[in-house]
This record gives sequence, structure tokens and C-alpha cells, in this order.
Amino acid sequence: MKTLPIRHSHFVFLIVIAALSLTPRFVGAARPSQTSTPPQKGSTPAPPATTAAPATPTMVNGISVDDIIKKFAQHESEFKIARDNYTYKQSVDIQESLPGEDQASGEYQMESEIIFTPDGHRYENVTYAPAPTLKLVQLTEQDMQDIENVQPFVLTTEDLPKYDVAYVGQERIDYLNTYVFHVAPKKIEKNQRYFQGTIWVDDHDFAVVKTDGKAVPDIITRNSENRFPRFVTYRENIEGNFWFPTYTHSDEVIHFTGQDIRMRMTIRYADYKRFGVTVTITPSKPQ
Repeated sequence: MKTLPIRHSHFVFLIVIAALSLTPRFVGAARPSQTSTPPQKGSTPAPPATTAAPATPTMVNGISVDDIIKKFAQHESEFKIARDNYTYKQSVDIQESLPGEDQASGEYQMESEIIFTPDGHRYENVTYAPAPTLKLVQLTEQDMQDIENVQPFVLTTEDLPKYDVAYVGQERIDYLNTYVFHVAPKKIEKNQRYFQGTIWVDDHDFAVVKTDGKAVPDIITRNSENRFPRFVTYRENIEGNFWFPTYTHSDEVIHFTGQDIRMRMTIRYADYKRFGVTVTITPSKPQ
């Protein structure tokens, strides 16, 4: 997100994405009105400054940490294929305000549905897109890429070599026992977007059930600042052992040079339905 001069109403939008909101069941205790922070319950407390940090374990519950990482990455690869065979609805709501103000000064909204043609081609159909009223910030191409790919982050076997993945510990979320990992890109490639933060992995089927972090990198030049908020994404068990993103939320004051701006973002994914065939993804909508 880039800042705009106050009272400037110009809005540039380069990529369009997605859809409708229905209230999901959440993994964890966060509620839509709360700012999410990484959970503390069950984490290993930091040692005193005079004590050396304990070594990272190589085995957990009789399984090597490396094997856990391989198992959840493989599960993510299978999940990505499965999700590409589902229709669903998605809604995006982004609000801006000055810090300390609850009333939004501007808003961007978009609702759409991801559906298939009869011959199995998947595309996005925008169902609601009022004119945006953002005045303080300008959404960028990177913001829209992040909504599509980073907020519903999927760490597949194919993408695993791009990331450093470090075991943090174990934590119980609702009725799930999870492994907790910190994830960060090994290298920032030009024009590429990445996730950096924490993921929670179910210890039974190795499904990622929650992510908390931000899209990186921030893009700072002499003439502009393109900064990105921290967010949390929850998944829900939709079918079998597959956990689908259902809710993403962010509420953060972003510190731009000369001005702080509060950004609130809510993305809801709903009404997942299996299409039932192997699909061919096409970048454009059918004529």
C-alpha cells in the first residue's frame, strides 16, 4: 500500500480478485473485531539473558523435524491441487483511517466467485465492486498479488526450497495439537512476493491450519513507500484432511514517512464446493 496526499482521491487498481462473505468456524480464539497476534500459550519461554538458548530439537513425538516439514509440504502440495478443483466465494474489504479513529475515511470492497465453465476452465466472476473511496492510500499491484497468493499462503514441496523453516514448539489450538514453525524467505528475488511469519501444523494429518505474518518485501524507493500489513489467516476443515482458508484479518497502523495510517483488512472465503474434475487454469474470463 502506498500513501497518497491527503484529500487526493485518485485510485489505481491493476489486478482484480475475489468475493462473498459467510461467517466461518475459526481455528483459534480470534474474533473479527480483534487485532491478531501470535499466540503465546504453550510457547517455550525465552531464557534469561545469561543463559544459553536451548538447542532446537531434531525429534518431536518420535518424528524428526525434517520429516515433519517434508510431510506438511507434501500435504500442502496435495491441498493446492484439491483447492484448484473447488468453486468458492470470496470477499475483500479494506478500510483506511487515521490512528485512533474508528470511522473509516475510505474503503475498497470486492466480491467475486471462483467458478468453472462446463468444459472445466476455472475463472473469477466479479459480483460486486463499488467505486473505491480510499483517500490516504493507493492499493498497488503487489497488494492484489498478496491477496491472491500470500494471505492464503500455501507452502508446497515445490516452494519449500525458497524458505527457511525453523521449528518453534508445540501448541494446542482449540481441539488441535499443532507443531509451530517460523517461515522466512531465503532470498528475495526481484518482482517476487513471499510470506514471512508463523505457521501452525496439525500433528495428526500435517495440515497447515493457521498462518500469522506479513507479505514481504516492503518496497521503498526515493519517491514512494509500498508497505504491507501484518495479517492472520485461519483455515477450516472442509473435506477429509484438507483445511481451506476461510478468514483473513489485519488491523494495523502502518508507519509511512510523515504519516501513520490505520489499515483494516478482512477477507472471507466461503461456500467451497468440489467441481469434480481435473481443471485447466486460464488467466482470462470466458467470452
